[in-house]
Amino acid sequence: MTPKEISEGGILLLGCGKMGSALLKGWISSGVDSQSIQVLEPHPSPWLATQSLSLNQGLPSNPPAVCLIAVKPQIFPEAIKSVTPLGNTGMLVLSIVAGVQLSTLATAFGSETSVIRAMPNTPAAIGHGVSVLVGNAQTRPHHLALAESLLATVGETVCIEQESDMDAVTALSGSGPAYIFLFIEAMTEAGVAQGLSKELSHRLALATVAGAARLAAKSSSLPSQLRKDVTSPGGTTEAALELLLDDQSGLRPLVVNAVQAAAERSRELGLENG
Repeated sequence: MTPKEISEGGILLLGCGKMGSALLKGWISSGVDSQSIQVLEPHPSPWLATQSLSLNQGLPSNPPAVCLIAVKPQIFPEAIKSVTPLGNTGMLVLSIVAGVQLSTLATAFGSETSVIRAMPNTPAAIGHGVSVLVGNAQTRPHHLALAESLLATVGETVCIEQESDMDAVTALSGSGPAYIFLFIEAMTEAGVAQGLSKELSHRLALATVAGAARLAAKSSSLPSQLRKDVTSPGGTTEAALELLLDDQSGLRPLVVNAVQAAAERSRELGLENG
């Protein structure tokens, strides 16, 4: 975090739903003075309403250091109108709106505005998210450093060079937690189908996925090797993997197709908001 720049200029947060709230909590817990934060949110949560910050008080009299846009893509075209008067003022625009391109944001705020597009994911709510960032031609290293410092309060950050990669990023890590949650659901249902209680099956599925993810994160081995390590010839795991590794109907082609569908939708959103 760069407390001087934030404390002097402040942050304007447009949209404070689940992701906006996760970021706001991360900033406050990392030491950002809540008095330097202004929020525009038409439907504030009970938690947000109790915070000692400026809520729905209109635009600041002086441009903030950062305007972070955290609204849904479907309402972006209308919502953005409330903050575009701050364009071309030296403010950094940081958007986490899925599918909205840098060129669209630059058009809205002015061609000289430094704009960074980022895609965090929902584990940010517990400080274990990952955010991918890309900036426009006006973005300087200190702008990226400032954006990273804000997003690092809720997890890891990764900077990329090509905006064209953001649709794949959105499909993989942005939407990815939902795929994992579905897998936990499916494992739970599979356990129930084999006679386990739903409570026990859910507990085992959740602990297994969480433990396997931690092992993969801490191990020096690739996931493919970890999979082989637990697969004994002629054993139970091998019997299951024969189905999951099927080239036509297995897990891999299903996940590839799912990520492709999400990436295509991200591209569509970009065109709709262009």
